[in-house]
Amino acid sequence: MNSITTYFREAYDELMNKVTWPSWAELQESSVIVLVTAILISLLVVGMDIAFKYGTSGIYKLIIGG
Repeated sequence: MNSITTYFREAYDELMNKVTWPSWAELQESSVIVLVTAILISLLVVGMDIAFKYGTSGIYKLIIGG
């Protein structure tokens, strides 16, 4: 039981005293970068989906002749 208490005490000490937490400005900047990247990747995926939709339907029309 003593080892569990020691583990939590050391984990708390590390989180409070040894970890470098970002400042509020750094956190906001990182969040904006993540948001912009997520939007760009989602737009890329939507564009690829539309391209494949029209590409495959065009191939099917050529093969089937519809």
